[in-house]
Amino acid sequence: MRRMNLTSFVDFDAIKPALSAANKRALFQQLAQVAAQRLSLDAAKVASAVADREKLGSTGFGNGVAIPHGKIEGLRRVYCLVARLTEPLDYKALDGSPVDLVFFLLSPEDAGAEHLKALAAVSRVVRHAPTLEKMRGAKSRDALAAVLLGVDEPHAA
Repeated sequence: MRRMNLTSFVDFDAIKPALSAANKRALFQQLAQVAAQRLSLDAAKVASAVADREKLGSTGFGNGVAIPHGKIEGLRRVYCLVARLTEPLDYKALDGSPVDLVFFLLSPEDAGAEHLKALAAVSRVVRHAPTLEKMRGAKSRDALAAVLLGVDEPHAA
């Protein structure tokens, strides 16, 4: 099974380096709005798919990272939006820590293996403390993109 790289599914042009959200619901709505616009989807359906998945258990991964995800009818490929929050959010993460880095991952309804490969690619990144530190220090979209692009290099992580 070939590893999936972030470059194959992260929307680098839509990275949000300073997103502000009052709570998890507002966060999902904002990111769903951006994703829906970029993908010509219905924002309410995107937000609802991610919120439904969240009801099964928190997607707060730990170390201040969340990977909210959902499967979307009509989506043709795996898609991910990355956001750095201006204020950490109480996310009910597994380790109890507030979240400030979000990987908003969307997959086609039938993308079983591809969805899991994308989740694995993101989790490889978020388990790497130096990468998280660089992401938190990146103040612009380009700087955040550079950190994420560097992760896909063979010598990184």
